[in-house]
Amino acid sequence: MNKLLNSPSGLLRLEGVVVFIIALVLYSRLGSGWLMFALLFFVPDVSMIGYAVNTRVGASLYNLIHAYALPAALGLIGLWLADAVLVSLSLIWFAHIGIDRVLGFGLKYPTVFKDTHLQRV
Repeated sequence: MNKLLNSPSGLLRLEGVVVFIIALVLYSRLGSGWLMFALLFFVPDVSMIGYAVNTRVGASLYNLIHAYALPAALGLIGLWLADAVLVSLSLIWFAHIGIDRVLGFGLKYPTVFKDTHLQRV
């Protein structure tokens, strides 16, 4: 545990676990249905299509979609509008990012796809 807490990568993975669990708990409270969750969970990975252009575009698009800012904004808009679907979508998105962090799939550097802020995958 000490090694985990003294490592930036370890802390980011722990953060991912926490984000994933919180997203699951909140999603379960909304009652949106687990089929929607399962069908949409991997949608953020479509952002890898940017790598078809080049590594710079790929990394930029992937990072934009795999940072917490956009799902947070979507969730706030959903709360503001009292729209449970938008809040559910943001929680699925958060869960995806959280599990990516746990697995070591961090934000990408514009060198090659395997270079992330957590490790070289």
